[in-house]
Amino acid sequence: MAAALPTTPLPRADWRPIIPDRVDQLGVPKSLVSDLVLRYLWLHGAGSLASLHEALKLSFPVLETLFHQFRQQQLLDVKGMMGNDYVFTLTSAGRVLASARNEICAYAGPAPVSIQQYTEVVRAQSAHPRLSRESLRQAFHDLVLPDGLLDQLGPSLIGHQSLFLYGGTGNGKTSIAERILRIYKDKVLVPYAVEVDGHIITLYDPVVHHAVDSDDELHDPRWVLCERPCIVVGGELSAVMLELRLDEATRVFISPCQMKANNGILLIDDFGRQRLAPQELLNRWIVPLDRRVDYLTLTSGMKFQAPFEMMVVFSTNLNPKDLADEAFLRRIQTKVLVGDITAEVFDQIFRQVLDTNKIPCDPNSAEYLREACLRAGATTLRACYPNDIYKLVRAISEYDGRAVRMTKPNIDHAVSLYFAKDPDVR
Repeated sequence: MAAALPTTPLPRADWRPIIPDRVDQLGVPKSLVSDLVLRYLWLHGAGSLASLHEALKLSFPVLETLFHQFRQQQLLDVKGMMGNDYVFTLTSAGRVLASARNEICAYAGPAPVSIQQYTEVVRAQSAHPRLSRESLRQAFHDLVLPDGLLDQLGPSLIGHQSLFLYGGTGNGKTSIAERILRIYKDKVLVPYAVEVDGHIITLYDPVVHHAVDSDDELHDPRWVLCERPCIVVGGELSAVMLELRLDEATRVFISPCQMKANNGILLIDDFGRQRLAPQELLNRWIVPLDRRVDYLTLTSGMKFQAPFEMMVVFSTNLNPKDLADEAFLRRIQTKVLVGDITAEVFDQIFRQVLDTNKIPCDPNSAEYLREACLRAGATTLRACYPNDIYKLVRAISEYDGRAVRMTKPNIDHAVSLYFAKDPDVR
């Protein structure tokens, strides 16, 4: 039976985790903490209070308590002193016990936090950005977006609700989604690992969680201060990625992508083209999107609740009505069409690309590129064309050993490489 999640976040003064000074303040079973110390010493041969503090992120008072208990149980053998610190190893009895505990679980990293505390902190860190058209324009300063599009995005971002970006390919949906993270100015705490029913689930991932220095000397070191995460999944998304995965070698669970994205953004790019059928994903997430609660299952069959506190952004060039039924679309609060661009916007993007890369150009190059794209078979103007053509012009110039310049011959050459030709046309 799943444990209930707290419905109301704790007041700010209370939810920020402070350093526990006693084992019973850690919120996880004492046996689990003892096993961490035993496994660390078994794997490393020897240790000190300082090395245990660095590896397990436990406070010195907690470690000293465990140290004295282990000595009384004749599990530790003190080898000497290093300054004011003890250097110790496991006794033969300690090694036997540690080896047995390592067979059950080989994790010897930072101590986990409880699923209850994790839930409280995630809820308390839910995003509430303050936005205006001007601040949103600054967040997307390197994109050319009309005010009408910004005005559609703004309300959804303020509410931190799910968002469906749809429209033709190459019009900037992914670029918009990846820049949403810029609206957040605050930092969040992410635990190294979470404990559920005696099992350890790793959570902090340096690939997606970008740690920053913390000046709060009281905060519990089992938590890492990070930028809000942004996780992008595309065609590789499968059903397995949405569930806990057990590492058979260590017997440690690895958290799914949506759990790692808590307090941030999860972008489902090219939605509808995943290995996972759209209907499967929608059925899996219809409750989490509605109630902000996810249900995960341990290998024992035990289900538990985890927070689903993020902005989920679906980006697709397919018709939303072909991908999802009305019940699911209702749970995606905002649907924004990123439509075809005008000639004026195309020219602005072209100028921005050249200005950013400091590339000279011939007069009327933007108009010439527009016409060249349409002559080559483009049915409409796409926001991606200016930058894509620039990259080809740069490659052509490098190949020819010339300075990069946006000339009409270079544009013609790049356009001929960019657009597929009809094989029947000679």
